[in-house]
Amino acid sequence: MEKIKEDILACKKCPLYKERHFPVIGQGNHSAKIIFIGEAPGAREDATGVPFCGKSGEFLNELLNHIGIKREDVYITNIIKCRPPNNRDPSDSEIECCKEYVERQIEIIKPKVICSLGRYSMNFMMNKLGIENDKISNVHGRVFKNKYIFIPLYHPAVAIYNLNKSEELKKDFEVIKKYVD
Repeated sequence: MEKIKEDILACKKCPLYKERHFPVIGQGNHSAKIIFIGEAPGAREDATGVPFCGKSGEFLNELLNHIGIKREDVYITNIIKCRPPNNRDPSDSEIECCKEYVERQIEIIKPKVICSLGRYSMNFMMNKLGIENDKISNVHGRVFKNKYIFIPLYHPAVAIYNLNKSEELKKDFEVIKKYVD
């Protein structure tokens, strides 16, 4: 993991490195049974280097508490490690440039469960695992068994903008609990 950190700090594969304050490498247990993969850092993450430390992170913590899992027992990262300007969605080329880092993180941690947070990380993982892509609204909370147990989830930010989604996310997180007890 230290080598991945060094490689990310030195990375200049795409222009995002020019604007970053800190790359957001990942945080958590390097022997975790669960990895959560978000899409890209936001402003607060860029300022601190910590994934999911803003309002989305607060709700992610609430969701983890809901199923009795401590944040320090999971690993949290993003597909891309530097913030896109104005919090825009990551581009295909940025994902392509950065994907090796999250792939290496997965190889080292060897989780039992991988949960994507949002449609970009869902698409990335579905492609990586050879699962037919679909809309996140059709597959959130479903379990795909492959090399890993893969569970696509809505990004926690959707509950901030749409309060109806918070109960849906809680139900989806309850699915995770079945695979880590």
